[in-house]
Amino acid sequence: MKKILAIIRKDILLRFSSPAEWLFFLILPIVFTVVLSMGTPSENADHRSVLLVVDEAQTSLSREILRQLEKSSVVRPVETNRQDAEQRFRERKVEFWMLIPEGVTEERQQKGEDLTLTFYEQPNQTIALAARRSVQESLRAVTQSLQAAQFAVEQAEEVRPFENEAQRLAYYQEARSLAIRLQNEAPERLAVIRENTPDSVPYDPRANSSAGQLITWVFIPLFGISVLMVGEREGHTLARLMTTPTSAGTFLAGTILGQVFLALVQMALLIGFGMVVLKVPWGREPLGLALLLTASALSAAALGTLLGTMVRSTSQANNLSIMLGMVMALLGGCWYPLELFPQAVQTAVKILPTTWAMQGMLDLTLRAGSVRDIWLESGVLLGFAAVFFLVGIWRFRRQLR
Repeated sequence: MKKILAIIRKDILLRFSSPAEWLFFLILPIVFTVVLSMGTPSENADHRSVLLVVDEAQTSLSREILRQLEKSSVVRPVETNRQDAEQRFRERKVEFWMLIPEGVTEERQQKGEDLTLTFYEQPNQTIALAARRSVQESLRAVTQSLQAAQFAVEQAEEVRPFENEAQRLAYYQEARSLAIRLQNEAPERLAVIRENTPDSVPYDPRANSSAGQLITWVFIPLFGISVLMVGEREGHTLARLMTTPTSAGTFLAGTILGQVFLALVQMALLIGFGMVVLKVPWGREPLGLALLLTASALSAAALGTLLGTMVRSTSQANNLSIMLGMVMALLGGCWYPLELFPQAVQTAVKILPTTWAMQGMLDLTLRAGSVRDIWLESGVLLGFAAVFFLVGIWRFRRQLR
């Protein structure tokens, strides 16, 4: 036992010999957890596409067009100047923008003149078609109120001519206000209901981020057990150690248990951060959580042990550990919900321990699962650990011969 503890102490001191290790041990995991937990907009956010509007007319008619656009369920009008709109459009920061030129006035409309607005759109943008239709609907609504007011003036003039232009204009404004009010009070003929259908896989960005980043940043160092093993072999310290009364099992136990211990400490710190700062319900099932975390750490450590018997250099082991950790985290649903992937991919990634670890953690946090609900995930992870450890230890012993 003293030899195992000595190996554990040596590896911990070696790992934290550089202050930069804290960057990967705690700081980056927390930063990524916070950033990704804020990456999903809330349900009350405005999801409409931005429509830049350049209003060069600045008339009551142009303001009415903007008010009608505000009612659109597709676009959200944002006023700006022409230079800004053209620059953002040229840089493809916006899909479309609209120009209300000078001369868009009610007086010209009353005279029967055509009032033309200009709609600029990027090529091959399907959303532009819906945006254009929203603009057309807004213009149609404004035109209808104008035509209704004009028709009311003509009818009133047939009954009794206006005494002067001021009286005619006052009547027109009154009719126009009435037409707008009737438009606003008109009942909706089409009821749009956005139903929240039950989702078998609920989504909470905080829980997904906390669990996903925990797996990512804990699994990579555990895969890095391969770096420790290859480093001992490259430096010939392993060969010298084997000449002492230290068995291969003692060396492996010290190397693996030390990294698993650090992984559990790192997990506890990240879970504490998730509970306190992000309010993730990690503490509902402590026994199930402890079981799942231990099984996850053992499966990752076992894979790191196997890698340590397969790679030939520390640089190769280091690069492979990082690459495997990132790829397995991505495919396992640690960065994005697994439901976003095609069904074939969702089935294929069940061969990865990160998939089962993430599934179990979401069962505990999102679905309020208990120990019974994570038995399968924990069992599969322990199965991974058993297989990887058996193959890794067998290969390690063969290399010592």
